[in-house]
Amino acid sequence: MGAKRTKARPGEGEKLRGEILRAADALLGEEGTDEALTLRAVARRTGVSTPSVYAHFPSRDALLEAVCLRVWDELERRMREHAAEIADPMRALSRCARVYARFALDHPVQYRVLLMRPSGGSSPGAVACFRHLADATAACVRAGILRGEPEVLAVGLWSAMHGCVSLLIAQPGFDWPEEPEALIDTVIRMAGLGTALACRVPREAIPPSAVMADDLDGLAMAWTKRAEEAR
Repeated sequence: MGAKRTKARPGEGEKLRGEILRAADALLGEEGTDEALTLRAVARRTGVSTPSVYAHFPSRDALLEAVCLRVWDELERRMREHAAEIADPMRALSRCARVYARFALDHPVQYRVLLMRPSGGSSPGAVACFRHLADATAACVRAGILRGEPEVLAVGLWSAMHGCVSLLIAQPGFDWPEEPEALIDTVIRMAGLGTALACRVPREAIPPSAVMADDLDGLAMAWTKRAEEAR
């Protein structure tokens, strides 16, 4: 139990708010579930009264979202920095997706709170994540790698990544055919290459399976040869 503290002096409100958020973050990390997060438990750990916590966060949900968004700020920084390290737009988009997936698995409680439960409106966390993926997708459109509306394409790519990490978080005991990192890489390649092809081919132009297999084999051989020649 945290030690009782004296009444905050004027100007210390923001400091107390930070302490409350750190205490809430510690509770989430220790318990591995947002059910452990109550205003009373956070007040006890911070060493203040429950009304003092209410003064900064009017409800448990408000505190929960605030502490999860603190972590999301770190994701935003990582996605921006890692994408900036790579000049090739498609590889930058892939890196962005990998950072997103890895971060979700490293912070499963926060991910569940912000992106895996019903919401009455757009979650700030969801908006921030989508914005970075949309920006990276737009760079691919400008480079001619992808074709179409960047935000529409980004929704499809985001859906693939969210589906992958949500399953890994919600079903950790499932007998996955690959290790998480390998599965994430597979999904990113499938979504990226699939989108690059699908955005060029009208639905009515998709050939029969046998013809498609031959065409794709030819494309794969050409790409493989080009990669070998570049070594």
